[in-house]
Amino acid sequence: MKIVSVIGARPQFIKAAAVSRVLRERHTEILVHTGQHYDDNMSAVFFEELAIPEPDVNLGIGSGPQGTQTGAMLQAVEGILLREKPDWTLVYGDTNSTLAGALAAAKLNIPVAHVEAGLRSFNRKMPEEINRVLTDRLSSLLLCPSRTAVDNLAREGIRAGVLEVGDVMADALAFAVEQATGRSSVLERMNLKPGGYLLATIHRAGNTDDLARLTRLLSALDTLAEGEPVIFPVHPRTRRAMAALPPPRSAALRCIEPVGYLDMVMLEKSARLILTDSGGVQKEAYWLGVPCLTLREETEWVETVAADWNRVVGTSPETIVSEARSFTPPAERPALYGEGRAAGHCVRALETYEAGGGGGHAG
Repeated sequence: MKIVSVIGARPQFIKAAAVSRVLRERHTEILVHTGQHYDDNMSAVFFEELAIPEPDVNLGIGSGPQGTQTGAMLQAVEGILLREKPDWTLVYGDTNSTLAGALAAAKLNIPVAHVEAGLRSFNRKMPEEINRVLTDRLSSLLLCPSRTAVDNLAREGIRAGVLEVGDVMADALAFAVEQATGRSSVLERMNLKPGGYLLATIHRAGNTDDLARLTRLLSALDTLAEGEPVIFPVHPRTRRAMAALPPPRSAALRCIEPVGYLDMVMLEKSARLILTDSGGVQKEAYWLGVPCLTLREETEWVETVAADWNRVVGTSPETIVSEARSFTPPAERPALYGEGRAAGHCVRALETYEAGGGGGHAG
């Protein structure tokens, strides 16, 4: 069986790392990197640390307006699919790379498998939500991380080809924690003590492209840094937006370059609390047993909120600061999103599912 896997952004590298290790044991995979994340800190280092094979194709699309970027990816991926004629096109998550890969394949009647299908924030202002919904409609095989995701699809009339497989990021995280324990020296390099700092990430367009929202978030981090260090690996998109704003007040708000995955896992694992707008980081915080505040108005990962290990706090500085200083999760932390063998479930689904072409689900 031949599979073309389309990836382009940091969370997808992590997910593909887990699946590719299993997939390549008995099948042919053509790994296509769109170039959506293209600098070494956001891309190349991940391939090295997670033992992902170098991409067979790097399209080098880069950043740009939503339509321009997605259109360039669509055209380029179509050419790859016409040349390779795969049995499946495999896409991950909710980025422009996801949608471009799914759309190119569906138009060529090549079956699409969507890893992390069925997630919904129910906020159509988020580009990611549009990408999720459309990709699920185009997919023949919908590989869901949770029962909630399965139920979301059922409410939309999508039941064929839907499987609950667990979350492949759990597989990747288990591998990364083992690697990071022996290889990462980030705590020593940054003179940090476990449990002695907060970790923050901000990258969603809804937060970075609205300077009023970004100002509120940075104000909250500044205030928190007056009491304990806040480590803030700054996404390139966020750094560009911050150039229009005054610099942080507190020297204890440490704005650093993005770090590799092993260093990031060690920073997450050792933080007292994580503040993030990233879906992947919310899950990693949960699996690592670190309380999390989500800097958005909603989350797709509602199970982490129901378990009271994750709280959705929006962008109000007062709310963020209050929650960060007082939030204590319960002792219980239920197992969520599978048992860490999701990658194998995904590959077996590709092997056994009888796809009736790439037409997806019309509803």
